[in-house]
Amino acid sequence: MSVYTYYPGCSLESTACEYDASVRAVFKALEVELHELEEWNCCGASSAHCVNPLLALALPARNLALAQSLGHDLVLPCAACFNRHKSADYELRHDPDRRSELEAIVGFRYQGNIAVRPLLEVLTIGVGLESIRGRVKRPLGGLKAVAYYGCLLVRPPQVTQFENPENPRLMNQLLETLGAEAVDWSYATECCGGGLSLTKSSAAARLVNRLAERAREAGAAAMVTSCPLCQINLEMRQSGTQKLPIFYFTELMGLAFGLPEAESWWGKHLIDPRPLLAEIKSLQPASAKRDW
Repeated sequence: MSVYTYYPGCSLESTACEYDASVRAVFKALEVELHELEEWNCCGASSAHCVNPLLALALPARNLALAQSLGHDLVLPCAACFNRHKSADYELRHDPDRRSELEAIVGFRYQGNIAVRPLLEVLTIGVGLESIRGRVKRPLGGLKAVAYYGCLLVRPPQVTQFENPENPRLMNQLLETLGAEAVDWSYATECCGGGLSLTKSSAAARLVNRLAERAREAGAAAMVTSCPLCQINLEMRQSGTQKLPIFYFTELMGLAFGLPEAESWWGKHLIDPRPLLAEIKSLQPASAKRDW
């Protein structure tokens, strides 16, 4: 059985608790062990690198020190957390002077024996799409959605080393494996303004509504993401009466797997996805099934 060390990060214990619940449920269903990193600390996303670049590396470096003693790859669901830990790991691997500095601050010896991996990569490549396909009980036929990566999962590419930053495809492949229709569009890695949500909310709202409009123009009824900062921003800043639900991709996996706990996740969204799910027979919660 595969074993991974799990770093949930701060958002998954607050505004994105449904993301955390769906991650744990999906891994359990796939029979892959996920062990939360004990005594983990905040990685500093998204403000530390603006205030103190060294602190922005030292915070995730401490988590890497804890994880390397366990010997299992570190999986991160939050795109911002992944970016910060991957950046620290990159510096530790490629800059001897910086490595010595961080080792002294954290009090450890960097070994480089584990990989820092985004959740999407662990599931689609580590576990594999065929294994996921074999677990699907309720294909998501009729759901048209766009995959939204945001800025931090694939940039900067020399650091993240994950997918084409201009045309990533793994989330589309996952959606299709679940039976959904992955709608092509050109905005999968465009910024949603999440970092400006508090300081320049009007700019964030403008970026969010442009993305929602482009998704609707492409024919999508929902957006799917892996970033809790993007998810909350996309839900909170949409205007108008036809708001698109914003799913975490693991929520849709749990739904397609037929996991009963999936129904408890929808009420935690700011934009209720249940009206959309109720329109499609194959997506109706088990408790709401009826004769057609």
